[in-house]
Amino acid sequence: MELFFMALILLAIYLICALLSPFLTSERRCPRPKLPLPPGTLGWPYVGETFQLYSQDPNIFFASKVKRYGPIFKTHILGCPCVMVSSPEAAKFVLVTKSHLFKPTFPASKERMLGKQAIFFHQGPYHSKLRKLVLRAFMPDAVRSKVSDVESLAIDCLKSMEERSIDNTFLELKTYSFNVALLSIFGKDEMTYREDLKRCYYILEKGYNSMPINLPGTLFHKSMRARCELGQILAKILATRRRRKFQHDQHHDLLSSFMGDKESLSDEQIADNIIGVIFAARDTTASVLTWIIKYLAENPTVLQAVTEEQEAVIKSKGESGKQGMLTWEDTKNMPLTSRVIQETLRVASILSFTFREAVEDVEYGG
Repeated sequence: MELFFMALILLAIYLICALLSPFLTSERRCPRPKLPLPPGTLGWPYVGETFQLYSQDPNIFFASKVKRYGPIFKTHILGCPCVMVSSPEAAKFVLVTKSHLFKPTFPASKERMLGKQAIFFHQGPYHSKLRKLVLRAFMPDAVRSKVSDVESLAIDCLKSMEERSIDNTFLELKTYSFNVALLSIFGKDEMTYREDLKRCYYILEKGYNSMPINLPGTLFHKSMRARCELGQILAKILATRRRRKFQHDQHHDLLSSFMGDKESLSDEQIADNIIGVIFAARDTTASVLTWIIKYLAENPTVLQAVTEEQEAVIKSKGESGKQGMLTWEDTKNMPLTSRVIQETLRVASILSFTFREAVEDVEYGG
């Protein structure tokens, strides 16, 4: 009976999509393949297998597909047919050996939410320019002054975890990563808007993996409304900075890097890339931190060594009469901690999967 009702729901969704196709926001058109595609299934028209992927742990979806079709298979998610690869050899082919045949991309829903001017969706001079501006905001000179502020956020996060019963460490660290991202983007200014930025972004991210159907009541529609409000908040922040006539070179944050560029970016470009940076940094940073906690818990000897290193830094600060928050110089006295972070980045799976779009027909494995 449950399967019958699920079939009715899927059929209703398909009919709605077909009848209301002018309102669907996907602008992509996937050309017919000229070469044979890998084995697999494409599911329902337009809807594809999106519900199968996101109605359960995505790893279960991938594992069942790999077991049935092998490490390379076709499917249809978020409005577009695609080929998924899971073997190290195929991943190296796409990301390294023949990387020039592919470009970074995202599903239509995510592209609309992040903004089409975000760095992810461009190549060439514009991409290089944005990359330079982003890197400038995270150079040592820019980060140096923020160490104590990041430590304050970390202490607040730990206190919050101690005071409450935490069911999901990753979710708690996502909040911490978001706060650090706001600090890196806006510095200590614009405190008035920070809670509104959080509220809107949390609504926005819920729709990142939704079907791009912009109809009232859908998750995508709610997320796009939050995206619009985010744009309005960012416009107010930009106007405030301009009104105060800040000297951008005196503020080591990402917003100043964008606004201080001689070839000034438009407000739309700034807003799209600020949201893009939050998207890129939040989950990945929280994922790395979660893996670090897991690995340290599984390796008590390493945990003890890292703890002793941190305690030595605190003791050294006390002996030198420099008690207080951490400084940039203190981080230079944490070689073991640094190696733990680097090793985690090497061995952990930070992302479940990523997207690439073939710029021409590609043949792999015959």
